[in-house]
Amino acid sequence: MEHADWSTLYPWLVWALTIVIGVGILLASLGKQLHIRRLPAIDAIEEAVGRATEMGRPILFVPGLADVDVPTFQAIAIAGHVARLAARYRTRVLMPVTNTVVLTMAEQVLREAYAEGGAPQAFRAEDVRFLSGDQFAFASGVVGLMNREQVAANFFFGVFAAESLILAETGQTLGAIQIAGTPSTLQIPFFIAACDFTVIGEEYYAVTAYLTREAILLGSVWGQDICRIALAALILGTTVAQHWLPSSVMKFLKG
Repeated sequence: MEHADWSTLYPWLVWALTIVIGVGILLASLGKQLHIRRLPAIDAIEEAVGRATEMGRPILFVPGLADVDVPTFQAIAIAGHVARLAARYRTRVLMPVTNTVVLTMAEQVLREAYAEGGAPQAFRAEDVRFLSGDQFAFASGVVGLMNREQVAANFFFGVFAAESLILAETGQTLGAIQIAGTPSTLQIPFFIAACDFTVIGEEYYAVTAYLTREAILLGSVWGQDICRIALAALILGTTVAQHWLPSSVMKFLKG
């Protein structure tokens, strides 16, 4: 019997992943409560908003440098959650952006979030502002905004590059509580060094799924977790079988 190689197994694994994710999305759409581990950064979001409210100072939310893309959508969704919490206490949320399309999206999301939070009058359109499309000009503008407004909490979610440490160090100097999350792998060490809480790698997408509870996001994350567990069990089972099953059984399985 011929042994299956990776090229043979790969399509089956893709189909299995697709089916499990599809089932997860279907279950979430039907209202079933799918479990996703609650990350420490989620609890820290409420703590940061509360601290800014106690100090009577605004919150800064930076959605990264990317144009309209998946990480930007995730960041704006998280910003909406932050704004809903801030609306309860009439706390300002400052949101500088690098793209005019993102500006329009962010303004609409924050406006709706304040309305859902019961304080539509607390939303100020000028708090969502376009600074610059240039990387370091934008970073300089954000640093200036931090210092002028004396922000008490900083949220950095989205795609970042070399400016990540500039922004995080400035916030640390001001004594702001800082929460960051990015799919930009190279920037994660800088956020870990300078921020209080950091969402690492794919946890970035899990946070959005947990906060929004949208069926597609929730089902996708849940399905991927199930596939990881199954793959880990398969690897562990294969390893155990290789070392512990009798040689006669192994010969039979190998054909």
